[in-house]
Amino acid sequence: MACNKDHIMSSSGNKSFHPTSFILLGIPGLEKSQFWIAFPFCAMYMLALIGNITILHVVRIDHTLHEPMFVFLAMLAFTDLVLSSSTLPKMLGIFWFGSCEIEYHACLTQVFFIHAFSSVESGVLMAMALDRYVAICFPLHHSTILSTSVVVKLGIAVMVRGVLWVSPFCFMVTWKPFCSNRIIPQSYCEHMAVLKLVCADTRANRRYGLFVAFSVVGFDIIIIAVSYIMILQAVLRLPSGEARIKAFGTCASHICVILTFYIPALFTFLTHRFGQQVPRVVHIMLANLYLLVPPMLNPIIYGVKTKQIRERVAHAFCQKVT
Repeated sequence: MACNKDHIMSSSGNKSFHPTSFILLGIPGLEKSQFWIAFPFCAMYMLALIGNITILHVVRIDHTLHEPMFVFLAMLAFTDLVLSSSTLPKMLGIFWFGSCEIEYHACLTQVFFIHAFSSVESGVLMAMALDRYVAICFPLHHSTILSTSVVVKLGIAVMVRGVLWVSPFCFMVTWKPFCSNRIIPQSYCEHMAVLKLVCADTRANRRYGLFVAFSVVGFDIIIIAVSYIMILQAVLRLPSGEARIKAFGTCASHICVILTFYIPALFTFLTHRFGQQVPRVVHIMLANLYLLVPPMLNPIIYGVKTKQIRERVAHAFCQKVT
């Protein structure tokens, strides 16, 4: 369902310091198709909810899974739940009911959760890469190096980093006056999209956004790359071909998750700043899928690739059936 055009026009007034609300257009150019697009989006969201809640439940109740790899997996599942739930309910409201208006503070809250938990997810993926590195390169000392306290500290560190680095986004925007145009041509509030509505110099905001992107994602990607280079060197030194295949198999699911997260994330980030030639509908669709596909695929990838998770889920399902 398309947004009410009269409502959109009436939402524009004179320049104001604090607008009361914004208007989210959904997917401009696909207004007539949004109603039907919402059905696969809703299905993917349901899969994300079921899959990630299942992962959290299985890791919580099974004490044999209280190992670094599975604790990080539970952190990833929780982060995916927050990321998808911060956008999809409102998005479905836009597509199905034309509920395009979003209150000013709700919009900034959405900005915070999207960017903070994207940072947290990146940090968790980095921590999981370190876990794989220690498990393969120092198997006899894995439990000593990545003790419970170390895992907890890593989890707290990536959470605090996300909150501290992203909070200034919202504070810096609130200090700026907004123009009369309150229309965000997207399905959710995102930092750069909100910044384009500001009637003031936003160079400091943009520079800080670049700093956060490169200091968070850049740092995490470097750690992940170095970890896997060292893993590759260690695996290639193994004498047995079977041992090499097993070692690579333990990393396969994590590599798939990394690719599903970083590829659309980097595309969305670069398109916002440098991709003026990219059709808007392509950019917005990929931006929507970026917050939906990884949360949906992550539990499926780990459920298929990780024997312990697969067995626990199958056992729990058989118990309920019988």
